[in-house]
Amino acid sequence: IIMLQLSVLLLLSLVPPLEANDNGNTTFTSLPFKMRLPDSVRPLHYDLLIHPNLTFLTFTGSVQIQLEVRQETKHIFLNSKNLHISRALRLGSRHPHLLQLQESEHFEQIALSSESLTFTRGLHVIQLDFSANLSDTFHGFYKGTYTTRNGEVRALASTQFEPTHARAAFPCFDEPGFKANFSIRVRRESRHISISNMPKLKTVELAGGLLEDHYDVTVKMSTYLVAFIVCDFLSISKRSQHGVEISVYTVPEKISQAEYALNTAVTLLDFYDDYFDIPYPLPKQDLAAIPDFQSGAMENWGLTTYRESGLLFDPERSSTSDKLGITKVIAHELAHQWFGNLVTMQWWNDLWLNEGFAKFMEFVSVNITYPELQVNDYFLEKCFTAMGVDSLSSSHPISTPVENPAQIREMFDDVSYQKGACVLNMLRDFLTPEAFKMGIIRYLKNHSYQNTVNADLWYSLTNVTDGFCSDSKSSASASKWYMDDDLNVKAIMDTWTLQEGFPIISVEVKGREVYLKQERYLKGADPAKNSSFLWQVPLTYITSSSSSVQRFLLKNRKDVLYLPAEVEWIKFNVDMRGYYIVHYETGGWDALIRQLQQNHTVLSGNDRASLIHNIFQLVSIGKVPLDKALSLSLYLRYETEIMPVTQGFGELVPLYKLMEKRDMATLEHQLKSYLMNLFQRLINAQRWSDEGSVSERILRNYLLLFACVRRYGPCVQTAQELFQKWKESDGKMRLPADVRLVVYTEGARTEEGWDFLLEKYRQTLYPSEKSQIKAALSYSPLADKLKWFGDILKTHELPSLVISVSKNPQAYKLAWDFLRTNWQKLVQKFDLGSSSISRMVVGVTNQYSTREKLVEVQSFFSSLEQGMGAGLRSVQQAVENIEENIRWMDKNVPLLTHWLNSHSI
Repeated sequence: IIMLQLSVLLLLSLVPPLEANDNGNTTFTSLPFKMRLPDSVRPLHYDLLIHPNLTFLTFTGSVQIQLEVRQETKHIFLNSKNLHISRALRLGSRHPHLLQLQESEHFEQIALSSESLTFTRGLHVIQLDFSANLSDTFHGFYKGTYTTRNGEVRALASTQFEPTHARAAFPCFDEPGFKANFSIRVRRESRHISISNMPKLKTVELAGGLLEDHYDVTVKMSTYLVAFIVCDFLSISKRSQHGVEISVYTVPEKISQAEYALNTAVTLLDFYDDYFDIPYPLPKQDLAAIPDFQSGAMENWGLTTYRESGLLFDPERSSTSDKLGITKVIAHELAHQWFGNLVTMQWWNDLWLNEGFAKFMEFVSVNITYPELQVNDYFLEKCFTAMGVDSLSSSHPISTPVENPAQIREMFDDVSYQKGACVLNMLRDFLTPEAFKMGIIRYLKNHSYQNTVNADLWYSLTNVTDGFCSDSKSSASASKWYMDDDLNVKAIMDTWTLQEGFPIISVEVKGREVYLKQERYLKGADPAKNSSFLWQVPLTYITSSSSSVQRFLLKNRKDVLYLPAEVEWIKFNVDMRGYYIVHYETGGWDALIRQLQQNHTVLSGNDRASLIHNIFQLVSIGKVPLDKALSLSLYLRYETEIMPVTQGFGELVPLYKLMEKRDMATLEHQLKSYLMNLFQRLINAQRWSDEGSVSERILRNYLLLFACVRRYGPCVQTAQELFQKWKESDGKMRLPADVRLVVYTEGARTEEGWDFLLEKYRQTLYPSEKSQIKAALSYSPLADKLKWFGDILKTHELPSLVISVSKNPQAYKLAWDFLRTNWQKLVQKFDLGSSSISRMVVGVTNQYSTREKLVEVQSFFSSLEQGMGAGLRSVQQAVENIEENIRWMDKNVPLLTHWLNSHSI
């Protein structure tokens, strides 16, 4: 681990920022800077020249900004961060006017002024010349490298501006509400190319062998969507049915892996063009695979950027899971071209209008364009993930006030993405898919090239549903939603977006009467804190007598609905389309458990998965005893569908992971044996091949990996034999893509196998193969070998490695030690509040369940200096997770021991 730390310290060492040199016109002052720019000055057009030097890793630039001054002022405020501004001018009809520049590093702003000048109402043009180092982080205008097959290291420069980093590449009005047009020019050497948001108009030859690429003027857009890349990539292209030129750019040696992404992008862009009934407004759409990339992908208008693993696909080596992931990420970024780019949230508090919609549209679009990928099998998991975060006191409303950059970065979380998507899915089911689609098309058309707030969306949907639903009221398919009174979408949805958390609906059946009660679901807190929470909940249900979905809008804390006849059981939240969980009181759970044991297929796979999820969540807050939840899990012996099976694992595996980090070997092995016996029949039915549907293939990898890690004889033997043959062929033998990870993980258990895999990791040009080998090595019991891994790891892969190591029973302590030792460097590299930092904080600590570890985690984060992370929401989440784990273990270990002793399958 010392070598790992040294390697990472080298990876993380930052280039020192260029020193500010004001040349007599920069001063640091006590002007009344504020976090937000004043609205009285607005940019209309940027003329931007940028010139990176990939030898010295610096860049220079100049920007002319046409401004509309709406209110007379002495100062122009705009954003700038770590830029050395050598000159600031106001350009006039006669002579340029030199401007004084005053800077606030804290607010990442500059103010331009001149004693002899007042900026009157009307149009003005300012010019700023600037220079800086290419960033050594993953944001702003940053340097990247890749290594060719021959070992040559090549440099590139690319951008990542969302949310607040355009200001680190050029002075600008760096807020989403300040939309403008951009004319971009990029200077480069002849060995490189450049790409940007728009098509290139021409290339001009300059002195010294330099070339200057001139790009067409952009549509009106926010600064965070500007992009430019200087590199030596190759590309392949194809024209969509609607005439858009689509290209995929990669490093030269990986261009053969670009074809799937290209075809997928063509299909999806054409789909969105038709679905939204709004033509994609640019002449081209580029997709670029960036070797050094922190995020999953970025929706820059006309130039979307991706991790290599999120874009590159090889039919021989990439797994079904890779194909599904790549398709979804392309669908997400292309959905943003409408949701986010064409129509943009006014401020970051409503980020979910971008991200929740893009996440939701991933599933809508891929389900229609690639039905064979069975994408809907994975939507539930997004809602369960969101609920895991949303059940804690540290959660936040989907729409929540934010001001500074660190707070803004923390908004890119499971609440904005996953909960946002789940709430939209609930709304779509509530309004009907047809009405919902009409409403979002109206929303996009009414607000194109503008900025919006929550209420704009609800207004568009209410307008549509007013007409749509009134026409439908008399029809046989009329929904009970609309029978009582006029539909107020805003009133309903405000309860889901303006308050955090979600409801638990308690259901008690007495004859034909169903008594309903709602309260907030919250782990480990005083229930009195939740008394004010109230939702308008679109309930759906089926019964033992009827599979026809019935609907009821619960607006009050308590209500009663009436059944036509008595039933054996009732199941609420059909297919888990609603963002709430259900508790069945006085025999309700017993009746559902009996049905699962007698014939589980009466309920859909999603309904079965939601019952598994709900009952274990109810154990956590003491509504249901653990033995009842475990009794429900017994039916899983006969389960075959991916969602219920993976949800069963999802609830039971974390329990023994808690025990691995305590001295509880006997109980840990008992629980592992129970799980193995529960799924042994299904594991034995798996073939070591790439046959079957997408969900069957993904489930196969999941089951065989579990069986081999648990040392199940038949699985271990097959995996060892396959690894030996693969190794003897020097890695040339084709392994079935969907079981390759299982084989690698088995091989990584020996010193010889580890070393062989590490060498293949160094050599391979296939991102999918790299990620599988990395995962296998990180889970090896040879913990001391991990120290060699840092020598060749790309820095952006560090967070996932650290989290993976934290799940390794033999190596989890290394992950926490590494996080603490390198915290300052990690924050510098990945940015305070970023999802990379948040994922590490929560991921490394979420299996701790002792008071000693709780104190250790609290002590470390509380000892940090101001502005170094003590107040992060992810730190609060981490602490709450450990506290919840302690409570769970204290209460349930005796029950679990007794139940396992009396239940052997």
